[in-house]
Formats: sequence, C-alpha cells, structure tokens
Amino acid sequence: MPRRSPLKRAALAASALSGLLAAGCTLGPDFKPESGVPAQSWYASRPVPKPVKSEPVQEPADPNWWNLLNDPQLTALENRVAAENLDVRIATIKLAESRAERGIVGAAQFPSLNGNATYTREKASNNGVFPLLGPSAAGASPATSANGAGNGAGGVTSSNLAPFDLYQYGLDASWEIDLWGRVRRAVEASDAAVQASAEARRDVLVSSLAEVARDYIDLRGAQLREQIARDNLRSAQESLNLTQQRAAGGITTDLDVSNASAQVRSTAAEVPAIQQEESRLINALGLLLGQPPNTLRAELEQPKPVPPVPPRVPIGIPSELARRRPDIRQAEAQLHQATATIGVATADFYPSVTLTGSFGIQGLQPSDLWTLNSRNYAFGPSITLPIFEGGRLRSTLQLREAQQQEAAVNYRRTVLRAWNEVDDALSAYEATQRRRDDLIGAVADNQRALAIAQTRYQQGVATFLDVLDAQRNLLSTQQQLAIATTNVSDNLVALYKALGGGWQTALPETKAEIGTPRPSGT
Repeated sequence: MPRRSPLKRAALAASALSGLLAAGCTLGPDFKPESGVPAQSWYASRPVPKPVKSEPVQEPADPNWWNLLNDPQLTALENRVAAENLDVRIATIKLAESRAERGIVGAAQFPSLNGNATYTREKASNNGVFPLLGPSAAGASPATSANGAGNGAGGVTSSNLAPFDLYQYGLDASWEIDLWGRVRRAVEASDAAVQASAEARRDVLVSSLAEVARDYIDLRGAQLREQIARDNLRSAQESLNLTQQRAAGGITTDLDVSNASAQVRSTAAEVPAIQQEESRLINALGLLLGQPPNTLRAELEQPKPVPPVPPRVPIGIPSELARRRPDIRQAEAQLHQATATIGVATADFYPSVTLTGSFGIQGLQPSDLWTLNSRNYAFGPSITLPIFEGGRLRSTLQLREAQQQEAAVNYRRTVLRAWNEVDDALSAYEATQRRRDDLIGAVADNQRALAIAQTRYQQGVATFLDVLDAQRNLLSTQQQLAIATTNVSDNLVALYKALGGGWQTALPETKAEIGTPRPSGT
C-alpha cells in the first residue's frame, strides 16, 4: 500500500471527524412552547348591567388602533413614536447588541484560521541547552568547533555562540468538534436571547404608543376642564355684578356680595392649576418624542375636544392574546433561552475534541522562505476530559436548571397577568362609560337647578346661598364629567395596551436601526 503524505492524513482525519460531527448528539432538553391559558370568551361570566354606547366586539382591527379615535393630530404624533422615542432607540441598540453577541457565539461553529509572520534576532545562552547539540548549534563559529574539538562535553566550545536571524510565516487552524451539541445549544440560546430583545423592543414601542395617546387625551381633558372653569368664572362674575347692583339698591346685603366675590375667586383659583397640568402634559409628549421642553407648545396649546371613542371596539379573539402581547413573547423566548443553556451545561461534563493544525516556513535567511525544505507543520486532534472541577460543573448545571424553572414560572405569571389586565381594562371601560352617562344627566339637572335658583333669587323668594350651592354643584359635576369623558378614552388606550398594542407581528422600521453588515469570514 502506498504511504500517504502527512497532509493527506490530516485531510482524512478532518473528514472522519466531520462524520462524527454529523452524527453527534445534542444534550439537554428540547424547548417546547408552553400552552399558556386555554382560550375562552372575553365575556365569560361577565354580566353587563346595561348597554353602553361603545361596545367591545370580537372582530379583527387595524393594528394602528389610535385611528379609532379619529383625531388627525394624535395620529400624526403616534406616527413619530417609532422613529423619535428615545426608549425605543435604546431598545433598538440593545437588540443590536444581542445580535452581535449571537454572532460571537455562532463563530464557534466554524474553524478559526490565523496567519502569522515573524522576524526575530536571537542569541542563545552559552550555558544553556544549545551548546549540548554540538559545535554547529545556534551559529557557533566553525573555527572554534572543527572536528568537535573543544573544552566541554558534547563538543561545546569555550567561544560565545553567535547571534542569528530567524524568519518564519505560516498558518494556524483549530476547530472544536461539537460532538455533544454544546455549541449548537449555545447558538440556540443566543437565538432565543435575540428574540427576547426583539420582543422587549416591541414592548417598549407598545408602551410608548399608549403613553403618547394617554398624555394627548389627558391634555385635551385638561383643556376642557379649563374651559369649564372659565365658563363658570364668567357665570360667577355675572352673579357678583347682580349682587352688587342689588346691594346698591338696598335689596340685599353686603353678605351676598362677599359670598359672590368669594365664589369668583375660588373659581378663578382653579385655572392656574389646570394650566400647570397642561404645560406638564405638553412637555411629557415632547419627551416621548425626544424633544426639548415646550417644543410642541405651538402645536398643542390650541384647545381641542377629547377624542371620542367609537361605537364598536374590535378586540380580536382570546386565543390571539399570547401571540400579540410582546411581554408574553419575550417571556417565552427567555424560557427557550434558559432551556437551551441546560444543554450547554450538560455538554461540559463530556470530553471536548479539538482539531488543530499549523503549517509554516522557517529559515535563517530570507532566501530560505521560498523553499519547501524550510516547511514545518503539525496537526492532530486534542481531547480534554474534565476529571476534577471542585463541583463547578455540577453547580453550573443545577444553576441552569433552576433558572429554567424560574423562567417557566415567570412565563405563566406573565400570561396570567395579561389575562387579568385585559379583564380589568374591559371592566374599567364599561364602568367609566356608565359613570359618564350618569354625570351627563347630573350636569343637566344642575344646570336647571342653577337657572331656577337665579330666577327665585331675582324674584326675592330665595337666598343667595341657594344660588351659590347651585353654582358649586354645577361646577363640580361639569368637572367630574370632563374627567369621566377623559377616562373613557384613556381606558380605551389601556384596553389596547393590555391586548398587546395591536395586531402587528413585526416592529415598524425605525431610523434608530443600529447595526452594519459584518465583513464575511470575520
């Protein structure tokens, strides 16, 4: 049989080990998605005391749920969130970080190849190992070492060993054969980590979109409350003017004038607090869009109505909840990651096989670097078997198993919390509409009561205290109605946030996208 060259033997060894890799096993448990909570009706065991004007229905809806509020200015603000919100940009950068970490882990699947070239000027020790090799070692002078003559054993001469130049270049390669699936499990865990980061970014976007809608609605509600306060201030001022005229004619006393004046001042005192709230909300919206304070003031300071809720609110079907909520998807990805790391810890108990090789050219003169006689090479597998680690490997495995159990509990908790948030949001949406409808009737009753009280006071059959009580009651119920109207729209936002912020399965493209293509093979 003809004798194979060393390089051919290396190729055969690599081929054999590749076959082992193809037949290699993957240790640790495989990830199986949790079933979560069984699908059921949103309205199971949910009594509805009476019909409401805006009713949730189990129908598909536009992922851009804010369009239901039919407010072009709100829609324009929402369309800027994905590109301008700083929290979304930070989450985008974190996603880019996790993708880069996945690339680092994935590199272990491939061989590493490094080139090298060196030049050194060396001087061997006269009392070291080289003199034992004879008079020709390390550039010893031929004149002092001819025929092996010398004063030391092994032909060592008494003269100094001459310094010499050493030129060399070559290639080094290594590849860990993933027999037990340790690298594959590590890549699987990294892929799950990337998915968790992507869902975390989507969760930030959902929260930011909901916060923009909530602050915008609250701003319009505050502007409505300011308008109500100013309308009541004008009414109180008219009452003050009336009492002053009646006091001048001797029909009433200064007590009524003082009470009317106090009502004017107390009503006027409500306006600055409401204006401060408006300023805070304008700045909050600016912050959500990455803008300095007061940047949006010219755009938002003009009062507009509170965005009304639509007659029908599509909320989808319950079985879609786990696929829509990004926090559920993130918890599932984290469970997947924790499950895969168990396989990595298990594989550490088994031997690791690494195929290494090197090829180079070495010579004492530059002209030697171009001849095959100057070549040197080494190749072969190396096996590492853990024998004693002081309990480190066992403790690591126990840690990974405990982390997997924690991730499983966290997933179930996230699903359960999601169902509770949806149910609470539905209850709040129905309750605030009933409260708003009752307050509409209360405002109408208080308006009639104030008109009657003012007429009776002018006729002299009622005291001014009756007018004051009617004014206070009207102002109170009007402010409560403004708050209730705002809360209805706010609770619609809370409902869609609890449902996962819409039906989108992919995050919209943003200007904050971080990451550039990495060079091939590096």
